[in-house]
Amino acid sequence: MKQKGNNGYLLVFFAGVLWGTIGLFVKQLQRCGASPMETAFLRVFFAFLMMLALCVFHSGWRSLKTDKRTIGVCILLGVVCHGVYNIFYSFAVTMAGVSVSAVLLNIAPVFTLLCSGLCFGERITKRKLIAIAVNILGCVLTVTNGKLNTASFSLPGILCGVGAGLCYAMTAVIGRFAADRTNPYVMSMYSYLSAAILLFVWMQPWAQTHSISGNVLIWSALYALIPTAIAYILYYKGLQKIRESSIVPVIASVETVVAALVGILLYHERLGVISSVGVLLVLFSILLMNKTII
Repeated sequence: MKQKGNNGYLLVFFAGVLWGTIGLFVKQLQRCGASPMETAFLRVFFAFLMMLALCVFHSGWRSLKTDKRTIGVCILLGVVCHGVYNIFYSFAVTMAGVSVSAVLLNIAPVFTLLCSGLCFGERITKRKLIAIAVNILGCVLTVTNGKLNTASFSLPGILCGVGAGLCYAMTAVIGRFAADRTNPYVMSMYSYLSAAILLFVWMQPWAQTHSISGNVLIWSALYALIPTAIAYILYYKGLQKIRESSIVPVIASVETVVAALVGILLYHERLGVISSVGVLLVLFSILLMNKTII
């Protein structure tokens, strides 16, 4: 059982590595002229099509039939953790800025710890609290390099950032409910479908005058495949093996480290001394949580 749980956290770790490449795809889509909401919608829409094709190819149309409770949990997962999350985060970036939004998003492990304690009766240990505190500090330093622009602070923006963090945190909690009842392919498919419907209605494409270019579609498909469909399959498979959901966001925070490395290698961004310390703190927090796992 212990080995099974450790394998689950390893899958979550690799999912976090793939999520660390998100910035690459977002930057390319911005260069192609896609808006943030178009990027979010096309990501989940293409991911839905991919997962639908995979489910049908792997197990036939019968694999899509499942009980109403499971579908309901999958829809909740998609609406909250993909749909509402993207809406909150877009508003947070617009009103509070990128760095502030990223910092607020990194409080997700706190929400996951509290929700896991309430929903699954997980123990809130001193080691977990220390690891989460170190992890949050490390993520903040990595993202901001110790410089946080407070000039753009706005209460609505901060509230949206907190809301995005809460929605992100619920991925491990709601995903665990769904993972106990269905396979990760079907779970991903229904969650992407519900998120795509919500974002489609929200962005109201029928009211827009510009068309989407071929380059946007190509990069959106890659975005949907690598850090979305593949990453979430690994993530949900990992959730099926885990013992404690509260550890998951800390393990997945390797995303922040990988994102920093992508910025250095592909965009020649400089990693300051404070950001370097942040990277080390994130890695240390993962190792500290690993003591909890073992």
